Amino acid sequence: MFKTTRRLAVIALACASAFAYAQSKDIRIAHVYSKTGPLEAYGKQTHTGLLMGLDYATGGTMMVNGRKLVVIEKDDQGKPDLGKSLLATAYGDDKADIAVGPTSSGVALAMLPVAQEYQKILLVEPAVADSITGDKWNKFIFRTGRNSSQDAISNAVALDKPGVSIATLAQDYAFGRDGVKAFKDAIKTAKLVHEEYLPANTTDFTAGAQRLIDKLKDQPGRKVIFIIWAGAGNPFKIADLDLKRYGIEIATGGNILPAMANYKNFPGMEGATYYYFGIPKNPVNEALVSRHYSEFKAPPDFFTAGGFSAAMALVTALKKTGGDTKTSTLIKTMEGMSFDTPKGTMTFRKEDHQAMQSMYHFKIKVDPAFAWGVPELVREIKPDEMQVPIRNKK
Repeated sequence: MFKTTRRLAVIALACASAFAYAQSKDIRIAHVYSKTGPLEAYGKQTHTGLLMGLDYATGGTMMVNGRKLVVIEKDDQGKPDLGKSLLATAYGDDKADIAVGPTSSGVALAMLPVAQEYQKILLVEPAVADSITGDKWNKFIFRTGRNSSQDAISNAVALDKPGVSIATLAQDYAFGRDGVKAFKDAIKTAKLVHEEYLPANTTDFTAGAQRLIDKLKDQPGRKVIFIIWAGAGNPFKIADLDLKRYGIEIATGGNILPAMANYKNFPGMEGATYYYFGIPKNPVNEALVSRHYSEFKAPPDFFTAGGFSAAMALVTALKKTGGDTKTSTLIKTMEGMSFDTPKGTMTFRKEDHQAMQSMYHFKIKVDPAFAWGVPELVREIKPDEMQVPIRNKK
């Protein structure tokens, strides 16, 4: 009886060890994102892109050097405290080797110290605030998403002209504040006359619009309201206040396709975008567009490309390390690393781990075949043309 029990115990222990070994062989990737909440549309696109990208980058095997890639989903709901807690759980309890996300800049800022505490990489995609790779940065943070400065510098290409007066309209949180700060820094010849910040959940823009009009209407020359907005609410409603009567234009950067339906009301509007499926010409983008049409009968969107880019960065790094997930090895590998994405080649800058990447100066064209204003490419703004500040003070 004792021998049998002991033999069964040995077998059970061996099975447990084999299971633990199999588990340890997996490369565990936590994706902390807004599966629900105000930025749900962005988060879901990122997750779709991440899974498509991992499949593409591994040739459909979801394996690197014999190790299976396992994606663990975490819904932060756009709440900073929840995102912070979920990342700790992912690193601590789920034994995630690396994490991707989040969607919101506010959540990202709460998560950065957790990556440092657990000494694990957080690949930020798509949160935008400059402070993520700026004064709040630590060495465990990499970002494939563009930052506020890249948005600002590329949009300045379209708007920073002599005799132009600009007022900004942005959300009153990290994304909006950092976006305006970066835009101000990027403007060299135009004049910034007013900054208007409204709550992120604003639905009535009348009071804010009136303040913008009052600041701009008596300015000489070209007058522009530059909008930096994400998620719910439609700031383009300010056009209903007959801005043309005062000679005031609206300008903004790129966005997801449903939001760009509003752009149809502004033919000829100029700005700059991170991505639009019809712009980049390269094999990775062709693969993304083809796969997305095949699966969803629709083109990939703004944040789908971001998730795909994050996947390309991860698999490139893991292939270079031979599947080694040791953090110090990954950091050494990823610093200065170039990798292919739907936007072309990106490179992680050594100083702050921000991905240097192209942006696209566009002009809106109205095409009845599309439900959104089509951003026609004016010019690709390449990484070496953008003097993106290093803001981490390291």
